[in-house]
Amino acid sequence: MAGATVTMEDFDPALQRYRREASRSDLMLSAQGDPRMAACWQSMLATLAGPDRGGLSGLQERTAQQVLDLGMAFRLTGEVEERVWPLSPVPILLHATEWRGIEDGLAQRADLLEAVLDDVYGAGRLVQEGALPAAIVTGSPDYWRQMQAIPPPHGHRLQFYAADMARGPGGEWRVLADYVRSPVGAGYALENRLAMTRATDDALGAMNFVRLAPFFASFRQGLAAICARPDPRIALLTQGRYNQSYPEQAHLARYLGILLVEGDDLTVRDGQLFVRTIEGVKRVDGVWRRMGTDLLDPLAFDARSTIGVPDLFEAIRTGGLAMANWPGAGLVETPALAAFLPRLSKLLRSEALRIPNVATWWCGQKSEREHVRAHVDTLAIGSAFGLPVPAIPHGRARLAARLSSSERAAFLAELDQRPVDYIGQELVRLSTTPALVGGELLPRPFILRTFLARDAQGNWCAMPGGFARLAAHDDMRAVLMGEGDMSADVCIVADEPQPAMTLLETGKAISIRRVAGTLPSKAADNFFWLARYLERGEMVLRMVRVLIGGSIEAETASSLDQPTLRRVADVLIAWGAATNAAVTGGIHPLCVHALSDPKMPGSVHALFEAAEAIGRGLRERLAIDFWRLLNRGLGDVAAMQGSQLMAHVARLLDRCASLSGLSAENMMRGAGWRFLDMGRRLERAVHICRLVKTFAGDNASAHDLNLLLDLSDCQIGYRTRYLAGLALAPVRDMLVLEPGNPRSLAFQADALLEHLSALPPLRDDGMPERPVQIANAIAARLRATTAETLAAGDLDFIERQLLDLSDSINDRFFLKGEDAPRASGMTRLA
Repeated sequence: MAGATVTMEDFDPALQRYRREASRSDLMLSAQGDPRMAACWQSMLATLAGPDRGGLSGLQERTAQQVLDLGMAFRLTGEVEERVWPLSPVPILLHATEWRGIEDGLAQRADLLEAVLDDVYGAGRLVQEGALPAAIVTGSPDYWRQMQAIPPPHGHRLQFYAADMARGPGGEWRVLADYVRSPVGAGYALENRLAMTRATDDALGAMNFVRLAPFFASFRQGLAAICARPDPRIALLTQGRYNQSYPEQAHLARYLGILLVEGDDLTVRDGQLFVRTIEGVKRVDGVWRRMGTDLLDPLAFDARSTIGVPDLFEAIRTGGLAMANWPGAGLVETPALAAFLPRLSKLLRSEALRIPNVATWWCGQKSEREHVRAHVDTLAIGSAFGLPVPAIPHGRARLAARLSSSERAAFLAELDQRPVDYIGQELVRLSTTPALVGGELLPRPFILRTFLARDAQGNWCAMPGGFARLAAHDDMRAVLMGEGDMSADVCIVADEPQPAMTLLETGKAISIRRVAGTLPSKAADNFFWLARYLERGEMVLRMVRVLIGGSIEAETASSLDQPTLRRVADVLIAWGAATNAAVTGGIHPLCVHALSDPKMPGSVHALFEAAEAIGRGLRERLAIDFWRLLNRGLGDVAAMQGSQLMAHVARLLDRCASLSGLSAENMMRGAGWRFLDMGRRLERAVHICRLVKTFAGDNASAHDLNLLLDLSDCQIGYRTRYLAGLALAPVRDMLVLEPGNPRSLAFQADALLEHLSALPPLRDDGMPERPVQIANAIAARLRATTAETLAAGDLDFIERQLLDLSDSINDRFFLKGEDAPRASGMTRLA
C-alpha cells in the first residue's frame, strides 16, 4: 500500500461527525480494529480526496463529471426518460483474504443451484423423495416443462450468476437473493470502476485494488468455449432500448465485443439461429440472454411475447445453439426455494452452506406457517414465487411491522386461504458504509451484488467486488435501484501490487482482420435514420438562423423581402416544423415554434428527440463523445429574444458540426459509417432538390438566391468564384451540378453511388442490385444536365428517384420479417 501524506485527522470535522452518526457495525469504523484495513481506508481517503485534489467536494465533482461523460444512466420502473446513474465516489473496501471466503461460498452456492436444476429438469429425485415440495417447482413462473430432459450441449445450465448479499452487524455475510434469468449489474460495476478510475487518474490501481478485466476476459472465453465453432459469433439478446438496464447491456456488449441484438434481429432456419445483417443472414453460435424464458419464443413458451424469436426453442432443443443461462434456469430465483437450500446442500453436496441465505419460512408447510403467524411483526413477508398476490400486490417483500391494521388482517386471512403463496424472512440489520452526499460523508446501509461466471474450463470465477447499492432508507428488499438510492464501487484490496490488465488476448495467435465485423440490419437501419434526422434538424436550424439574421454579412432578416420570407415560412410549414398560425405571429414566434414545439414532427425539438431515441439503439456502436453530444438537452427557448435566440441556434449548429466531425474523423470506414453517411447524403440531396425548386426557379430574385447560398453554406465559395455578383445559372451549377462542392446535389449522388457500390452484394451473378441501379440513374441524369438546361422537371425526377432509393435501401438492407432476401441469384451466408 502506497504511503499517504494525509491522515484521517485531516478530514475532521467530517470524520468526527461521521463517527457520531454511524454505528459500530459501520464498515469503515469496524475496520479500525484491523490495522491493515484501517490503513487501507485512510490511504484511500487521502489519495482520492486529499487537499491537493480539492477534498471531498472536489472528488464528488470529478466523479459526477465522469458519470456524465461516460453516459452512465438507468431507468426507474414505469419511466421512459433515463436518469443519470447515482454514484457515490467513496468505494467500499474489502480485503482479499475476506473476499476469497466470499468467492468460495458463492461458487459453492452456484454449484448447488446447478445441481438443483439438473435434478428438476432431469431425474426429479428431489421431488420424488420429498426433499423438495412439488409446489415449489410447479408454482415457479420460470419452470418450463418444455425444457424437461433437454440438457445443454456444454453440460452447464448456469453460465453467469449473481447474488445480493448483506453484511450483518458482526461482519457476517448473508445471501438475500439469487439471480440467473438476466442478472443485472455487471455492466454497472464496470462503469463504476471506469468512472472512479478516470476521476482519480487511476489512483485506485496504485492502491493494490484488484482489477475487473480478468473476470470479463474469463467470462468471454467461457462463452466462446460452450459454442460449437472455434471462432463463434456471440450475441447479447436484449429486450430493447426501453428496458431498464439497456444502457448497461449496451456497455457490456461494446466492452466484450459481442453483438447486441433484439428478437426481430434474429431468425431460425433448419435448427440454427441467424442474425439479419446487411450481408444476408449469418449464423449465431451463442446467446447471452437478458430476458426471461417466457419471452424467448412465442411458439414454445408464452404466446403473448412480441419480442422473442419464433422457433428459437427448436435451435435450443436440437443443440444448435449455446445459451447463457439455459432456459428455465430462473426456477432457482423462486424466493420460497431459499427455505430448502440449507437442507439441499447437505443432501446433494454433503456440506453446509458456507454463506447462509437469509432465514426463510415457506408458509406452505404447517409448522413454518405457524412460525410466521406467531412472529409476523418481526419478519418481512413476501410472495413465495415473486408474483403479485393479494397481500403483496407488487410482488416484493414488505416489512410486516409497517402494515396497517387492515393490511395485517388481510394478510393473515390470505395466509389461511393460500398459504403456499407466502414466505416469511428474517430481518437483516445491514451494515453501513460511507457515502458522499452533498459533499458530506454520511453512513448508508448497503447491499452488495456479486457476480460469478464460468471460464473456458467451466470453473467459476468471481468478479472481484461487484457493486453496492446504498439505500436512502432501511428497506432494501426492492428493485435494483430505487428513488434516492446510490451505487458505489466495491474494491478488493490485495497485499501486493496488481498489474494493469485489459481484455487483450495474450499468449494466443490471433489472425489479423480488416473487416469491421457483423452489422445487423437493425443497426444499419438506425445509422441511416440517425443521420437523416440530424441532417433534417440541421437544415431547419439553418432556416431559422437565416430568419433571425444569421446571414454571412450579419444582416438582419428585415433585409429579406416579404416574398422570400414567405417562401421560407412555407418551407417550414411543408416540412412540418411550423403551422400557419405560427407564421401569422411574426418571425420570432415562428422561429421559437420551429425550434421547440414537440408536437410538430419537423421541429428541431422533435427531430433531435427522434435522433436521440434512435441513438439509444446504437449505444454499443457509438463513441462516448458522440453519444454525450447526442444525448445533451436542447434547452428552453421560450423566453429567449434576439441575440439570445441566435446564440442558441449557433450552439445547436455547432453541435451538429461536432457530430459530423466525430463521425467523419473517428468512425472506422466500415458498413456502419457508410449507412450513417448515406443517410446524411440522401437527406441532404432531397433538401437541395426542394430548396433549389423553391429559391432558384426561373423567376428567382436576388433575395432568393442570397438566402439559398446561406442555407447551403456556399456564400464564401460563390463570392470567391464569381466577383460579378449573383446570377441564376452559376448558383444552380454550384448547388446542383458541382461535383467538388460537398453541399451540391451531384456530390451527394456520387457519394451515395460510391457507398452502395462498396457494400457487400447478395447476388451471385454480378448484376447490380436495385439501389445501385437507382443511384446510377440519378448520377447519370445529373451528368447529362447543364445549368442552362436544368429545369424543375429534372429536380422533380431526381427527388422521386431519391425517395425510391430510400425505399429500395430499406427493402434490400434492413431485413425484416420472417424471410430475408433469398430470391434467385441470392445466397445466404453462414
